[in-house]
Amino acid sequence: MAKPQKGGRLQRRIASFGYAFRGVWSALGSEVHLRFHALSTVVAVGLGFYFGLSRLDWALVVLAIGTVWSAELMNTAVEAIVDLVSPDYHVLAGKAKDVAAGAVLVTAIAALVIGVLVFGPHVGALWQGQ
Repeated sequence: MAKPQKGGRLQRRIASFGYAFRGVWSALGSEVHLRFHALSTVVAVGLGFYFGLSRLDWALVVLAIGTVWSAELMNTAVEAIVDLVSPDYHVLAGKAKDVAAGAVLVTAIAALVIGVLVFGPHVGALWQGQ
């Protein structure tokens, strides 16, 4: 939970980055799907270096990774808020969670398509060369 901030404007800006990083680490510690996305990120970046991706391909990969991570973090936030305000089952609470999870699914599928488009030709060329 963010505390009231003291100090100057720069100190408050620096502190806000700390809160954001703490949020990411907290989500990584509690969300299995986010750890899967972290592993996928490591694999994608490793493959990107291995295949020597172009700047455009790197931009697409980074955009896909950032979008999936953002959706997963927002999903985690929605789930926490819904659990706080509706500890008992409610149809609308379930809908909010399902829609947030759906957003993650959509971005993950889009990232998978980008991965196939970017890495597919490289993997194909590697297999043809063997």
